Order: sequence, then C-alpha cells, then structure tokens
Amino acid sequence: MTTPTGSAASIDALKDRLGGRLLTDPATLRDFSDDRSLAVPEGAPLGVVLARNAEHVSAALAWANETGTPVSVRGAGSGLSGGAVSYPEGLVISLEAMNQVLDIDVENRLADVEPGVITSKLDEEVRRHGLFFAPDPASVHLSTVGGNIATDAGGLRCIAHGTTAAAVAALEVVLADGSIIHTGARTIKNATGLNMTPLFVGSEGTLGVITRATVRLKPVPEGTPRTFFASFDDIESAGRAVTSIVSTNPRPEVLELIDSVCARLIDEFEPSGLPQPEAALLLGQTVGPTAQRDAEILSATCERLGATRTHVQEGNDLLEARRLANGALMAGKYAVHCDVGVPVGQLVEMIRGVEAIAEESGRGISILAHAGDGNLHPAIESDETPEDRARAEEVVDRITELAISLGGVITGEHGVGSIKHRELPLQFDEPTLRAQRALKAALDPNGILTPGRGI
Repeated sequence: MTTPTGSAASIDALKDRLGGRLLTDPATLRDFSDDRSLAVPEGAPLGVVLARNAEHVSAALAWANETGTPVSVRGAGSGLSGGAVSYPEGLVISLEAMNQVLDIDVENRLADVEPGVITSKLDEEVRRHGLFFAPDPASVHLSTVGGNIATDAGGLRCIAHGTTAAAVAALEVVLADGSIIHTGARTIKNATGLNMTPLFVGSEGTLGVITRATVRLKPVPEGTPRTFFASFDDIESAGRAVTSIVSTNPRPEVLELIDSVCARLIDEFEPSGLPQPEAALLLGQTVGPTAQRDAEILSATCERLGATRTHVQEGNDLLEARRLANGALMAGKYAVHCDVGVPVGQLVEMIRGVEAIAEESGRGISILAHAGDGNLHPAIESDETPEDRARAEEVVDRITELAISLGGVITGEHGVGSIKHRELPLQFDEPTLRAQRALKAALDPNGILTPGRGI
C-alpha cells in the first residue's frame, strides 16, 4: 500500500468532484465508522462518500487511488467480521443510498438491483410476481444485497439453495483506479472469457466495489410451508438427527440448531414462544405440496434419534425467533462470536469438541448453527474488558483449529474481515495465500481497497 497523502486539505479536491455526497462532520463520521462486530476503529476517517450511483464510487476511488487513501466499504453496517470498520485518515464509501430494485424480469427470473437494497425488501417485491430471492441470512431484515454478495453470505435456506453466490448472475464493479467493469451475463449458459463474477463474490471489498447486481430468482413453491421443531435432552443427539436428515429424503429447506442457552436468551431478549429444550432445539421448514407430510417424516426421524418432543405448525414465527439469536447472545454477554464450517458428517464431532473446549477453558459457550449445511456459530461468554475479550478470542482460535482439523473452514458466511484475518494461515498455506494476494495486487496495485482485511 502506498503512503497515504489524503488530508483535510487534499480532500477538498474530492469535495469538488462529489459536492454534497461527501460528508465530513464528526457526528456522521462516527455513525459510519463501525459495524456490528467487536472491532473498534483506530481513528476517524477523513470523510464518508454517500454514493448514489457508480459514478460517485468511481470518483471516490480514483481520488483514493491517487492519494493512497485506504478505503472501507459499507452497506448497512450489519457485518460481524469488522470488514466495514473505518481506517484512520481513510475514506468510507457508503452504498446504503443505492437502494433501488431497478428491474424485475419475470420471464427470465432475474432482478437488477443496487447494492444497498435490503435483502427482505427484494424478496418482498419479487414475491408479488410469484418469485423469491433464495439467499436468507439471519440478518435478512437488516443486511443489504451488496453486502451479502461481498461476503457470500449464507443463512437459513443454504441447505436447499446454497450461498449467495448461487444467486448472482452478473455484476457491475468499480475497480480501485475508478474504472467500471461488468462481469457475468443474463443467460443461463456463458462460456465467454474468464468467469470473473465468482472472483468478486465473497471478496469483501478487497478487489472492487459492487455497484449493481443481476440476481437469479426462483418460483415460490406451491402450498403453505410447514415449520417443525424437535427438542433434545442432549445436543449430540440433535447433531446425529441433522446428519441423518441431510443424508436422505425428504430434505428440508431450513434446518437450524439452537442450544438451550441460546433459546433461553432469545426468550429473555424478546419473548416469542420459542420452545425451551433441555439441551438443544432443531428448527426446520419444509415447502411445496408435500410440506406437511415431509415435516411429519422429519419429525419422526428426530423422535427415532432421541427427540423428546416434536411439533409441526404453519407460519414462520419460530424462524423469526431464530433471527433474534445474535442480538440475544450479545445482550446476554455471549458477545464473542465464531463462524466456522465443517462437513455435515463431522457435525457431531465438532459439537463434542466445542463442549470439551468449554469445559477445559471454564467458559460458557453457546452453540447456534445453520446445522443443515454444517455452519456453526459458537458464542463465547465474556465481560467487556479488553483482557477478558482477548481470552475469549483465544477460545475462538481453539474452536477454529478444531474445525480445520475436521476438514472445515475458518468462516462459513460472515467473512474474514479484520476479526478473523489472523486465522487465515490456519486454512491456507503460504503459496495459496501468495496466489490470492497476487490477484489483489493486479487489481489494486496501490493497496487502497480494504487493506489488511479479507485476504
């Protein structure tokens, strides 16, 4: 990265290009400097670009590239990995004002959207046309489509539809020097040139800034969805039920695991009627004409594998309660979060290992998981002192090392950001890291885009 030359004086040149889209008052700078992680900004940025179109982003990046000013990119600020936290004397590019659904192409099942569109808003709009947007992170009512693409977010429906990457057809991206490129196509097949779209999906703002996306939609399944729960007296039995369910048919659209600590904290945070298990709760949803039958079959599987209580119902109330989990855990002092993924067949072993780490460390650990795809979010109990947070982060490292030993990954959906950057060598050897950094150097030779994060 070049030495920053951005200053209160030189930023006037950017103000000349952007006018009122560049914000510099201290209160605004504070509002746009962090995300929902525990990462703390090291200093105030020079300014915030409240972009309204790709040209605003282009002008901002061209200036940053000329001056060597580090740039953080922000959507709704709902990220949990510290990827959007501002840099001292840096520039924040906010995409929240680019929040329009530009077009819904029903015939081709595509939507053109700006990056600041809230995920649930897009889904709500396309459902009026009998379609739905499959990516469904727990933060669906807060997170933006652009942020989900930048982190390749997962969520509740991954077991059936995959991560956000599976829904991205094409992108408009502004590169570090301000040039605007287009990747992908509106067609189903495309064998033309290098497939660059997946390069930017999940790149966390390190390679370019996404300013428009063409996303794929799916038909809304017929009938009324059914939600089921199964209560277990030990969490490993719940894990075995998950493994059994995903290895056969029918397969649910959603399959979540919540341990008893998390279930209690959710109910204390916002009473929602969530069942309170002895050890763990599985929540699932089935869709389509056979939803009721499928939910009953899956409930029977859970009973056969140790569930003490099961129930099938209509509606999404239980899943909406599940979406409260992160806020409830943080309010309950389980604020240090982990985001690891393992092959589903290793889920029971992973749960067993986390329980052992909790006992050895003497720390409370709550297990929350998108169980159907093997993505776990253990949350570690900690007070608010830096010293205790640091000790809790050591527990996160142990959990991450366990996941890697089981063939897993250091992050399933939240991204690396700044919080997990230190863990990259656990997953990648040096030649692999070097190859990734070579790609970044080719697209961002001055290292201004989200430096020191992601890769």
